[in-house]
Amino acid sequence: MRLIYTKIKDLCILEPKVFNDDRGYFLETYNEKRLKNLIGIKYKFIQENESKSGYGVIRGLHYQLEPYSQAKLVRVIAGKVYDVALDLRKNSPTFGKWLGIELSSENKKQLLIPKGFAHGFSVLSKTAIFAYKCDEYYHPEAERGIFYKDSKLRIDWKIKENEKTLSKKDKLLPEMKSAEMNFEYKK
Repeated sequence: MRLIYTKIKDLCILEPKVFNDDRGYFLETYNEKRLKNLIGIKYKFIQENESKSGYGVIRGLHYQLEPYSQAKLVRVIAGKVYDVALDLRKNSPTFGKWLGIELSSENKKQLLIPKGFAHGFSVLSKTAIFAYKCDEYYHPEAERGIFYKDSKLRIDWKIKENEKTLSKKDKLLPEMKSAEMNFEYKK
C-alpha cells in the first residue's frame, strides 16, 4: 500500500497494491498493522457503512461532534465519485480548507479522513457504491453538517446545478460560519 500525503495535515490518500490476472483482481483494502506502520496512527474501525447512489447525488457535508467524532476510511466499490473532506479543526493551519479527489472502482484509491473533518461526495457515474469504515458509532444526536453550496467554500462538485440531487436534510444544512463544531487541532 502506498501512502500519499495531501496539502492538509493528517488527510491521506491510500493506494492499495492491486494484483491483476486473467481471473480478475485481488487487493487488500484494509490492514490495521500496515496502516499503523505507514502513518503511525492507530485507528480501530468499529463500523462499516455502504451506500448506493445515482448520478448527480450529493451526500454531505457531514460530521459528528465530539466526543463522537469519526475518523473514516472511504472508498468506492463500483462507479466513480468526487470525494470532499473539509478541515473543521480549530487552530489548524488549514481550517476551512477542503480537498477533493476522484475515487473510483477503477483507481481503487482510498481517502483516510481523520476526526475533525466534514465529509461529502458527489456521484459522477451512472451509479456508485460507496463504502466507509468509521472508528466511532453513529450517534444521531451528534450529527451535524455544512451546506454543500457554502458561498465561502466554493466547492465544485463536478455536477451541473440542474442535475444535482440532495436529501431534504442536506438542503437545510447551515453554511460553515453558522455551523456548530467543537474540534481542536492537535500538532
